Formats: sequence, C-alpha cells, structure tokens
Amino acid sequence: MSELFNAEQAPKPVGLYPHARQVGNLLFLSGVGPRQAGSSDIPGVELDKNGEIVNYDIAAQCHSVFQNISTILAAAGASWMDLVDVTVFLTNMKDDFATYNRIYAEYFSENMPCRTTVEINKLPTPIAIELKCIAALPSAKGE
Repeated sequence: MSELFNAEQAPKPVGLYPHARQVGNLLFLSGVGPRQAGSSDIPGVELDKNGEIVNYDIAAQCHSVFQNISTILAAAGASWMDLVDVTVFLTNMKDDFATYNRIYAEYFSENMPCRTTVEINKLPTPIAIELKCIAALPSAKGE
C-alpha cells in the first residue's frame, strides 16, 4: 500500500504524477525543478519569445530547487535529514557543476545522502537542474 503527497506550496507537477509517494518507510519524490509555486516563473531564467533559454543563473535555480524539495518533504511529514539518495540532472555539466556542487554542499553539510549527478540533453521545461530524491522515514513506532 502506498500514499500520495502533493504540496500546495510547491510548483504543480507538469504531468500526471504526485510530488511524492510513500511506500513503507520510503518516500520517493518525483523529479523536482526550480519553478516557483503558483506560477510558471523559473528563478534566474531568461527566455526568448519562443520559450527557449537565452540565459540562466544556475545558483538561483539550485537554491530554488532545494527549497522546493524541502517544501515537498515537509508536506509528506519528512525532513531534509531523511534524504538518503539524490539523483541530480544537469543540462550543462561543464559550466554548472562547480557552482551546483558548492551550493549542494551548503545544503547537505549535515546530511550526506548518496548522490549521482548526470548530464542530460534537456529537461521537460526550460530549466537547467532537476533532482530525484528518496527519503527514509522513521517507523511509526519511532524506531
């Protein structure tokens, strides 16, 4: 049996999927990007008239995506410290990895989940970073 979670304060999913799904004591987050809740605005992104990226600020996107993850975790009764695995998708490893890695270290200095970072050609919306996370929740008995 599983339970679905959607956070009102997080950006709406761009497809038919929940923000998170709990199965047993594991919480699986769908891919989370940096869009702002309640709008289609993406922090640090400048688009042309065709919706293509002209310029972007990877630091602004990193901070925003980490905030979105924190919001989704809270809506599911979890916290940042519950994260055990993070997969990071970057669209420009060469230019963005150093900045992303530095900001990642700020957010994960206390909790160091396993991490995989991969470069991909494109994401479904005009963003430069997306995270896929798994959290391990404490059992109902507090174990």
